[in-house]
Formats: sequence, structure tokens, C-alpha cells
Amino acid sequence: MKLRLHFVVDPMGWLCISIVFGIWLYNSFFIPKLVLLPHYNEGHIPWAIVVCYYIASALCLAALFRASTADPGRLPVDPHIPHAEREQWELCNKCNLMRPKRSHHCSRCGHCVRRMDHHCPWINNCVGEDNHWLFLQLCFYTQVLSLFTLVLDFCQYYYFQPLTGLNQEMFTTRHELALIRISALMGVVMFGGMSSLFYTQMSGVLSDTTTIEKMSHFSNETYGSKRSWQWALAEVCGTRWKLLWFIPLRSRQPLHASHHFRTPV
Repeated sequence: MKLRLHFVVDPMGWLCISIVFGIWLYNSFFIPKLVLLPHYNEGHIPWAIVVCYYIASALCLAALFRASTADPGRLPVDPHIPHAEREQWELCNKCNLMRPKRSHHCSRCGHCVRRMDHHCPWINNCVGEDNHWLFLQLCFYTQVLSLFTLVLDFCQYYYFQPLTGLNQEMFTTRHELALIRISALMGVVMFGGMSSLFYTQMSGVLSDTTTIEKMSHFSNETYGSKRSWQWALAEVCGTRWKLLWFIPLRSRQPLHASHHFRTPV
């Protein structure tokens, strides 16, 4: 497996992704410290819950890293244009390079991206043909981790048995209420925001319409009829194996080399 790294030099993007990483780090450190490990040590919860939380946290971080560092589909300076597909290419009026239709020039990154959906400052990268599946994974795993965190915050006060072996002099013990409230607030914000974004992204995938095309009032009839959800997600993820749709540490290969360029109807 060969994974190419792609970095965007943008201080504002670095700030945004640092905020996202800080939220992940906060919940991945304090929730086990305050809730999971103490209750597990006293026999209140099974080991499976602890393992599941760490798995969700690891998958969320892996999806964030891959979505922010994966090549979104940047076009080379001198692309190879197959003779049969020349009519499906056009000249970009910003960088004066040939690009396939449905590509877009990102002013933030300074280059054209195949089937660009949008530029996301929270991952400091464009969301395009080659990393859209990773962005969907990031939205999904962030929802899972946020909901998991909210459930644990709720159970800490209304369900779990009181802890007996706490060190009252520890910082986390003395400020437990404030730390849990901060975690719950971040969980609500992240779960609500990511749920809305995930719904918008999935509706675009199923209708074969990017965010840029929606904003430009392009309809999916321009590029083809609606597809089945299995084929739509298989095309985005680059594989028909549904289990691989959830694994961020892999490379993506297009199902069909010429499937990117559809003949308008």
C-alpha cells in the first residue's frame, strides 16, 4: 500500500485543523481519564466499552490525518489526455491548463482538482475525487465518537455507580464537573455539525452532484441519472467491498478509468 502525502501551505487552515485535533485530543484524554478507566478498574463497565471507545477515537484520528494529507485529485501540469476523451476536457481560465469537465480551480490551493466538491479549512485540504471517501469517513467517525462521548458524559452523572477509589487531590477529580461539561458541549457541537454535513455530503453523492455544482445551480441531469446507493458509494470509495468503505488506511483506485468523464445528455 503506497500512500502519497499532500500538504497545503495555509496558516488559516493549520489553525482550523489544530482546533479539530485539539477537540479530539481533549476527549480522547479526559473521557478515559475521568470515566472509562476509573469505572473499568472498579468493575462498573466491561472492557469491550473501553476498547470500542479507543477504536472509534483511533479511526477518527486516522480519517482526519488521511483526509488532510491525501491528494484530492490535483491535476498535473501536463496531463495525458486520451484521444477518445478530448471532448470531455476544457481549458481552465485561471491556470491555463487543460482539465476534465467537473474539475474546479481552487483559489486557496492554487490548482485544479478533479471533481472538486469544496475546499474545507477544517482539514486544510480540498475535497475532491481522490479523497472524498476519506472526508465521508471523517464525518462518520466524528459522529460516532461525539455520540459515544455524550453518552458517557450522561452516564457519568445519571447511570454509573459512584467511584470509591478516586484521589481527591488530583486536578481531574477536583474539576471533574467543569471538564465533563466542556466535553459535553464539544460533543453536542461536533455531533450536530457533522450530522448536518454528513447528510449534505451523502445526498450529493447519491445524486451525483458536488457542492460547487449545487451552488452553481447545476442539476444531476446534466451528468446522468441517479444511481443506486451501492454503486454511488462504491464509485466514491473506489471499491465494491463494503467493509473497505470504513477503512481509512488504504489507497483508492477508480473503478473505471474513464468513468470520471461522462457525456452530457
